[in-house]
Amino acid sequence: MSNTAASATMTTPPFYEVDECRGVLRVYSDGSIWRSPKPSFNVPVDDDGSVVWKDILFDPVHNLQLRLYKPASSSSAKLPIFYYIHGGGFCIGSRAWPNCQNYCFRLSSELQAAVISPDYRLAPENRLPAAIEDGFMTVKWLQAQALAENPDPWLTDVGDFSRVFICGDSAGGNIAHNLAVQLGAGSSDLAPVRVRGYVLLAPFFGGTVRTRSEAEGPKDAFLNWELIDRFWRLSIPIGDTTDHPLINPFGPVSRSLEHLNLDPILVVVGGSDLLKDRAEEYAKRLKDWGKKIDYVEFEGQQHGFFTINPNSEPAKALMLIIKRFITENSS
Repeated sequence: MSNTAASATMTTPPFYEVDECRGVLRVYSDGSIWRSPKPSFNVPVDDDGSVVWKDILFDPVHNLQLRLYKPASSSSAKLPIFYYIHGGGFCIGSRAWPNCQNYCFRLSSELQAAVISPDYRLAPENRLPAAIEDGFMTVKWLQAQALAENPDPWLTDVGDFSRVFICGDSAGGNIAHNLAVQLGAGSSDLAPVRVRGYVLLAPFFGGTVRTRSEAEGPKDAFLNWELIDRFWRLSIPIGDTTDHPLINPFGPVSRSLEHLNLDPILVVVGGSDLLKDRAEEYAKRLKDWGKKIDYVEFEGQQHGFFTINPNSEPAKALMLIIKRFITENSS
């Protein structure tokens, strides 16, 4: 070994882990990233055959797929189309994770709906606004199906394109909000697809000033402050802060939503969720501005309670609330 090579070897430190999320994402000092295709928790897929599903490539440029669900047997009447956009702090998660798939089974069965569960590009490889752009691509895909001469009958034979609801969980709730703002009331740019309402489940909003629930929430929460901070650090655009308009709807550089026409929005959060204060403020401000907003808080429940324990009484109550929201806004 030459002296030069020996010197380089001795002075170049080995790469090391700089960030880790739930054991499924590891970011190293040399910029490399490791991802697990599976979540860190072991949840069996609960597929009893009452709901059928299949995957479709909706964005070949970024190799993004979505998963379609529909009841195995249903009446001749067309079904509402219900998007479920998974969470994971914009950094982790997948339509194929068992917890996501199991919840979509329940949504399709209990809501009697055709469910669309899309993937989107994840950070830090793809920082915001990539995930928001991919969310928009999924509804444009649906519009293309509605306009196609030879669409996929698997969905078009059962789905009612005039009754579409966009639901997002955590980071997915943030995507759903940004779609509501981008599409506006009536979603005219998607015709003949008509979005009737949005369901934001514990939406993942942020800001440079911490809320009381963020500052004082339990340190052992399923979504604790350390993890929230890490998700934002890995997903916000380089050089930006959590007051970015896509992250903080009421931040100092965000456009005012006061005079924007929006479709109805259902906001749901757990009372012990560190994101509670932001969800509550979001709903209150929009309601004060005359928007059609329903706000539901489940006392004592933490972030993601409905997917962590879908058989719990609060999770069952939430399903009935979503069903009522669909019924009330379907015409």
